[in-house]
Amino acid sequence: MSDKVKMNSRLFSNTIMLYILTFSNYLFNFITVPYQTRVLGPIIYGKIGFAVSLMIYFQLFLDFGFLLSATEEVAQHRDDPKRLSHIFTCVSACKLLLILLSSIVLLFLCSSVGRFKEDVSLYVLYFISIAVNSFLPDFLYRGLEEMKAITIRTVLIKLFFTLMIFLCLRQKEQYLIIPILNVIGNSGALLGVYWHLNKKMGITLCGVKIKDILEALKRSSFFFYSRIASTIYSATNTFILGIFYGTESPVVGYYTSADKLITTGKQAISPVTDSLYPYMVKNKDFKLIKKILIIFLPILTIGCIIVAVFAEPICVLLFGKAFRGAGTYLRLLAPVVWCAFPGMLFGFPVLSPVGLANYANISNVIGAAIQIIQLIILFALGIFSAKTVAIITCVTEILTVAFRIGVVVHFRDRYKWD
Repeated sequence: MSDKVKMNSRLFSNTIMLYILTFSNYLFNFITVPYQTRVLGPIIYGKIGFAVSLMIYFQLFLDFGFLLSATEEVAQHRDDPKRLSHIFTCVSACKLLLILLSSIVLLFLCSSVGRFKEDVSLYVLYFISIAVNSFLPDFLYRGLEEMKAITIRTVLIKLFFTLMIFLCLRQKEQYLIIPILNVIGNSGALLGVYWHLNKKMGITLCGVKIKDILEALKRSSFFFYSRIASTIYSATNTFILGIFYGTESPVVGYYTSADKLITTGKQAISPVTDSLYPYMVKNKDFKLIKKILIIFLPILTIGCIIVAVFAEPICVLLFGKAFRGAGTYLRLLAPVVWCAFPGMLFGFPVLSPVGLANYANISNVIGAAIQIIQLIILFALGIFSAKTVAIITCVTEILTVAFRIGVVVHFRDRYKWD
């Protein structure tokens, strides 16, 4: 078997594993979210959505861009177990430091800000869940293009979570069960993955110097700024709406449920770009990028049109009659999924191989700035609402994609598409 065939086979296998991982998330959400919305109702589910949106900030801080920076480093040293153990240890040490800093911030919020005092247990449990999850070394498996082990363990954990939701969550007062099960599931996944790394791959924690840890933080910092900037037009929307409407308003629950579907749609796309990233870093196969665009864009276009046309029935079917109002927001947000595919593709998979990764980061910062400016304008004009937030989010996504495509066109001499 030729090297080219082996690389394509590994890419295909890695993509399939990522799709299984993503599809399992979609499937289990498809099963559990409608159940949760019916048991909890729009108001309590809105509280859950508000807590999750807050935790996304902490999650991004704990990730600190390592999913991009460390993945690239692993891909470059995939045949050196000692180097991989060194990368693994440095990243783990960084995560521990970031968790300590995040804990201080969360404790300050829960002790001094009124809105957070109302559900301290909810926020603390969700934080523990993401803290445990942050230690999962996804970057190792992605960089090595060996997603099978982590996929199997994660799917089994999600299956456990799904079954326990149906068994334990019976009334809205039991909403804390959701983060508790997340903690248990993430802990089980972490133990399984660490065992696999140690026994099957020979990758373990080792001694590292403080300067190595600081260097890892520094190397990943720009990726972090990019990732945190991109949340301005995702998690921030739900967070600001929760502040504006209050968590007792059903509007937050409507927007959260609609955004959940949009996020699921984006997750269905991400395995393609996630598996392409380490592959493209090594192979610069831009012909493959062109083929993927030709195949997937028409399918995605048809899917987004169907969602926009049947938004209300889809929300009623998935979330229950009480969530018919979510259809309006789902329709307005549908273009976000369409933009997500070329946006992800023309991000790190296309820009990193030719030394233009900084432009992918810059595009996120520009997108965040555009979103902030638009939000300020909405407040200044007195037209801030969940509907206008959805509209400007689409505008931001379109402009971000346009910027990345513009960069590729400007540096077209670096690419070989044919």
